[in-house]
Amino acid sequence: MSRQIATSPEVRSATFVAETRTFASLPPAGPPEIAIAGRSNVGKSTLLNRLAARHSLARTSKTPGRTRGIIFYDLQLGGTAGRPGPFLRLADLPGYGYARVSQTERQSWQQLLEGYAERRPTLALFVVLVDARRGMEAEVVQLLDWLGTLSMPVRVAYTKVDKLTASQRGLLRDSLRAMLPGRAMAPPLLVSGQTGDGLPDLWAAILRSLPSHGADVPPPFAADP
Repeated sequence: MSRQIATSPEVRSATFVAETRTFASLPPAGPPEIAIAGRSNVGKSTLLNRLAARHSLARTSKTPGRTRGIIFYDLQLGGTAGRPGPFLRLADLPGYGYARVSQTERQSWQQLLEGYAERRPTLALFVVLVDARRGMEAEVVQLLDWLGTLSMPVRVAYTKVDKLTASQRGLLRDSLRAMLPGRAMAPPLLVSGQTGDGLPDLWAAILRSLPSHGADVPPPFAADP
């Protein structure tokens, strides 16, 4: 099988929009939104910076659980023939599974997440990040099951794959189907915010989810018959 690797789009601008901890204070709905969710310390901030082609758009920290609300970033992509490309918004969700967060704050995060996922009209795609070294855990499965009840478009991406061997990467590709038998879902992506591995495939999934742009985006690779 040969792979025709796609390239990541040009990011012409990337700007911070807002950080909110309550559904009532969400910024007004604007461009299509791509929600990025995952366990604390899964590498969300590093991956967001790689997607935005910026070194410090999202603050990285060695302390897990730093993101305490939803943080929004607007991205303007490059187009063709001198025209601007798609305009989209990334939503960095609070990391779950962090033990040092109080029960009250956990409940607040849950209410915010539920309101956002169920009622945000411009939410186009949920990207669920999974640490490749930890694999599919119960919290991830619960999140995917819940998103499934909402008929929410979801793409799973295993992060930190640069820390795995080639054989370990191959084994990961079947793990989602093993954990969630019978679920109609695209195969998980393998990505690394540190090296950029898999970013073109992730970008292709994001662009295909945009209402006015998805039909024009080719698959990330093509297999020989």
